[in-house]
Amino acid sequence: MIRTDFQQILEFAAQNEVSDVHLVAYHPPIFRIHGELILDQSDPLAPEDVQRLVDSILNEKQRRIFEETFEVEFSHFASADFHFRVNVHREKGHVAATIRIMPSQVRTGSELGLTPGILELARKRSGLVMISGTAGSGKTTTLTAMVNIINNERRAKIITIEDPIEFVYKSNKSLIVQREVGTDTQSFANALKFALRQDPDVVVVGEMRDLESISMAITTAETGHLVFTTLHSGSAVESINRIIDVFPAGKQEQIRVQLADCLVAVVGQILIPKKEYIGRVLATEVLMGTLSVRNLIRRGALGEIRGYMESGETDGMQTLEQSLSGLVNEGMISKETALKYARHPKLLQC
Repeated sequence: MIRTDFQQILEFAAQNEVSDVHLVAYHPPIFRIHGELILDQSDPLAPEDVQRLVDSILNEKQRRIFEETFEVEFSHFASADFHFRVNVHREKGHVAATIRIMPSQVRTGSELGLTPGILELARKRSGLVMISGTAGSGKTTTLTAMVNIINNERRAKIITIEDPIEFVYKSNKSLIVQREVGTDTQSFANALKFALRQDPDVVVVGEMRDLESISMAITTAETGHLVFTTLHSGSAVESINRIIDVFPAGKQEQIRVQLADCLVAVVGQILIPKKEYIGRVLATEVLMGTLSVRNLIRRGALGEIRGYMESGETDGMQTLEQSLSGLVNEGMISKETALKYARHPKLLQC
């Protein structure tokens, strides 16, 4: 049968471990399950079917933005157990949509497979913590777990700046103020600028996207606040490179010094298929802002950082290959899978 009710599609997705739903004209709904795309066993959606599905959840403001820009992204709350991040766009002249399914229940760090060293980052009092990875690697989920630790353990004011809001927190010990770009503020950079006047202890930036937001995030960390943010990047070292390269050549030396002064850690992550492809498991690399690493950043000697990561276990550091080797030795993933995802396969120890 054809699924033409938006709520029905979302309920099916939530019940079947779907991470993303793709609605495209002339295709049946397409579900991403454990990283693989699976076509629904139904008839293809006509353009008017997709249009109707999308229209059923757009409010007037979102509809106006879409008509003007052909793009709109927002959160949709239609379940006690899940919420949904919706991106509506156009494809070959027709409306299309991608929906990310997000559990409403915060998963703990141990459930996610985060190391004790990573979880300890939530207990820092100042500096910059970056969570890096490609799209769909679980960056937001990790960020949520970090905020939850602070919320449960510390009396702090936490300001989140998101586009869109993906998880609605309930203040516990902390006071959590959530601001959505486009609804509560004009931009990440604008919100960061005024956040410093709102008495925060912790600032969570959904994503560093441009020079202005990166500059403001670093400035916020420099002023004694704890800043968490995400960055689309393939590795921890690449994240450092990306931040520096955003700035004009004449300012790169200055930004290296600023970044070195405030960097706490960069956590790179990727989701790896488990054995028999039943679910996925998190592999992480961790770069800690030790004195040696900060000096390398100041000097621009980023090529030397990996060596410190390989030998920095006592400081909480690890490379992706070390993480993959551990998962193989624990029986979580196969050696073939580790070889496929490793950046330096010869350095695997399994």
